[in-house]
Amino acid sequence: MSKGYLNLVLHAHLPFVRHVDRDDRLEERWLFEAMTECYIPLLQVFQQLVRDKVDFRVTISLSPTLLSMLRDALLQDRYKEHLDKSLRLAELEVERTRGDAKFHALARAYRQKLRDIQQFYDDYHGDLVSAFRDLHATGCIELMTSAATHAFLPYIQTEAAIRAQIATAVTTFESCFGFRPPGIWLPECAYTPRVLAYLQEYSIRYFFVDTHAFTSAEPRPAFGTFSPVLVGNSGIAAFARDEECSRQVWSSEHGYPGDYEYREYYRDIGFDLDEAYIQPFIHPDGIRVNTGFKYYRITGRGVDKEPYDLARAREKACEHAGNFMFNRQQQLAYMHGQMGRLPVVTAPYDAELFGHWWYEGPIFLDVLLRKLHFDQSEIRTITPSEYLALYPDYPCVDLGFSSWGRNGYGEVWLNGTNDWMYPALHECERRLTRSANRSEQESPLVQRALNQAARELMLAQSSDWSFIMDQRTSVNYAVSRFKQHINRCLALLDMVEAKHVDMDFLQQVESIDNLFPEIDYRLYQSSSHIGVQAIEKNHPTDPPRSILMLSWEFPPISVGGLSRHVYDLARAMAAQGVDVHVITLGGGDSPLEDTVDGVHVHRVSVRQPDGRSFIDFAFQMNLAMLDRALELAENGLVVDVIHAHDWLVADAAKTLKQRWRLPLIATIHATEHGRNHGIYTDTQAYIHHREWVLTYEAARVIVCSSYMQSEVQRLFALPSDKVRLLPNGIQVSLPAAGWMPGVHEEKDGKSATVVFVGRLVREKGVQHLLDAAPAILRAFPNTRFVIVGQGPMLSELEQQCHKLGIDPYVEFAGYVDDEYRNDLLQTASAVVVPSLYEPFGIVALEAMAAGTPLVASDVGGLSDIVDHDRNGLKVYPGDAQSIAQQVCRLLGDPALRRRLRETASADLARFDWQSIAKATQQIYEEVATKRERQAIGVE
Repeated sequence: MSKGYLNLVLHAHLPFVRHVDRDDRLEERWLFEAMTECYIPLLQVFQQLVRDKVDFRVTISLSPTLLSMLRDALLQDRYKEHLDKSLRLAELEVERTRGDAKFHALARAYRQKLRDIQQFYDDYHGDLVSAFRDLHATGCIELMTSAATHAFLPYIQTEAAIRAQIATAVTTFESCFGFRPPGIWLPECAYTPRVLAYLQEYSIRYFFVDTHAFTSAEPRPAFGTFSPVLVGNSGIAAFARDEECSRQVWSSEHGYPGDYEYREYYRDIGFDLDEAYIQPFIHPDGIRVNTGFKYYRITGRGVDKEPYDLARAREKACEHAGNFMFNRQQQLAYMHGQMGRLPVVTAPYDAELFGHWWYEGPIFLDVLLRKLHFDQSEIRTITPSEYLALYPDYPCVDLGFSSWGRNGYGEVWLNGTNDWMYPALHECERRLTRSANRSEQESPLVQRALNQAARELMLAQSSDWSFIMDQRTSVNYAVSRFKQHINRCLALLDMVEAKHVDMDFLQQVESIDNLFPEIDYRLYQSSSHIGVQAIEKNHPTDPPRSILMLSWEFPPISVGGLSRHVYDLARAMAAQGVDVHVITLGGGDSPLEDTVDGVHVHRVSVRQPDGRSFIDFAFQMNLAMLDRALELAENGLVVDVIHAHDWLVADAAKTLKQRWRLPLIATIHATEHGRNHGIYTDTQAYIHHREWVLTYEAARVIVCSSYMQSEVQRLFALPSDKVRLLPNGIQVSLPAAGWMPGVHEEKDGKSATVVFVGRLVREKGVQHLLDAAPAILRAFPNTRFVIVGQGPMLSELEQQCHKLGIDPYVEFAGYVDDEYRNDLLQTASAVVVPSLYEPFGIVALEAMAAGTPLVASDVGGLSDIVDHDRNGLKVYPGDAQSIAQQVCRLLGDPALRRRLRETASADLARFDWQSIAKATQQIYEEVATKRERQAIGVE
């Protein structure tokens, strides 16, 4: 009886590594090795399964760059030469190992395998694309595409460039196979809602995401990853990777490929044998390379290796195939009957794993598919199209940005090793769109140059280059290739704009980068390019340079984290040349007009009337802010964008937006609903409505965490493309600690210090830390607790300490300045953030920057920051026992504290204020351009 399905997906991709200038480029070997060790062996396995009448289903994505190389005559000829050379080496190896019982049989097996591969290649006249086409015709293999050059789509700036990647992929696939692809492999499984419109346009029915895309979906899918979902209102399905399948095959420690019986990848005769013998088969310059002749098994973690036994490795592959099948049976049996339909397990992998990195991988797949067919009836393999056809309805959810890269988002493809690439990429995107918009009356030669510029931009966008830089493998090659394509694109665009195309140069680059013959540069035209031309005539490429921010908090006024956020963001943008004006509340001795770190600060003086509500105070503050803004405008201030922070400035922001006809950006730092876990009073309802007004009036809404992204979209019914996620930032290196009497002296022999920093309000959860203190003190009697912050719960918390009998161990430090706080953080044993509601949790970053181990609630934005047992420890919100357990674990394990500190320090790079400021400016530029389009009637 069938209990469910296995959706096995292989993603085949290589970057475009065709080099016409010479035939000994090492990078072309990437393709030749993949063809020899992976693509042809897999084709042979699948063809034999068909001949043996095994009923199986496998889905294979073939990237357009790979398809282009497989169809290229030059590379086909070079691969034939590569095979010939490999067979000559095989003959020599058979002779060299004759008399060596350990290696001779394996050398003969390698020779026979190469002969079979050569015969297969000759039978298809070098056209592997037709071999994939034949398999698709059997119904056992479903083929799909990927983005044109495997670009990391969320980091493409313009919508036109995203569309071009998808459209070119579909066109290339259709030219190869004669039909449109039913699905797409989004490169790196990187999803952004921006792709949906173009997947719809080109009739894509499904794509794949990593597991956590479903766990963070809104609403969360009831069936988890055992069912696809329909995304938004698109009708397009998303399948999520099953974590168990991934771990059993991919894990470097626990995955099958690491078994000691399997072949050792890193021991090859290209490196082991004498140069005199191996020289004809390595690089002409004497560079050692892998030849594919490997005689040792993994053996163990050490450098000593035992001879490889192919028969024993085959037995192990059979054992692992049986184990994989058993585990899927257990999964599906558990879910069977719980869903009202049969569940599906989605198992996606890089195709190159099977045969190249894991030599026995094709054997594993062969045995697995045979076992599933002959040895059981509980699981059937299925393609995504077949599964989607089984049932009329699937859950509908909204998905946020995600990938299957390190930590689940985009840090692999945007970090300190590769961030320098993106300004050049984005400039090329914008310039190509401008040129494409103006090209309708241009000569065929200019249009030909634009087509080549599009090819060069796409090749520069390949995610492979940034990945290689992050992995620090062939970095020089990746940097060189990226710069080559960018420079060629810019040179061609210069020619187009000058209306003088250098024919020799164009022909040269066309011969070098000859992929995508069906490309159409008009894909880069914006939807209203006549209006865009009018905009660019008056405002060529300048981003908004003058910003008005509205915030009720700004130093020295600091009630929560808002003050610090606005201050750090404003001064980071000012340092980048933006003219930033902040209108805020005055107080104390602060001047009404001030310049702070390049930021123009305009303060208003509002006194809250006695006996009047906070709502009345906020209304009076908005009137004062509005008056000050209008006064500044009368004195000559001209701004491009208004940026409002939280509901307290909503009225002034809305009025200025309408009066000045400027785009409004809103940052929502927290919601009234979230703070109170619902709306229960008239005051809460009023604040909730002002929050809705602000988000409704805003062109874009910025939030600081994926939790807040889901919350504001749900509470205020916002479309997903209106919300942008930008984290809060941190000064990565806090000032050095200094000695302060009364705080850092050890009191009464207490040797551990646990610190809380935050407002003393219920949602910050400090009451639960105090409830945990007795258990902590029983385990570590020499512990003191320092509570930093002010708030309405102070008296209640002091009484709580008295009832618990922990008064001698708890110090309420009240409000402290930044220097005092930084010193305290740096000398603490642990920082605890026990929040019940936390949109972001800046104190968590401050603790990480101070090098202090962190214990934090698994709630809100803290869940984005803290990765349990990697850069900090998580606790259940509101659970004193959980807090006590994790704090005691931390205090009792110096090695754990050291490891968490080191990892946390490395994670801070993505919270740099300069990067966040640049990303904020990109949002400003986006809405300012849209406003200009609307002004001239093109949107």
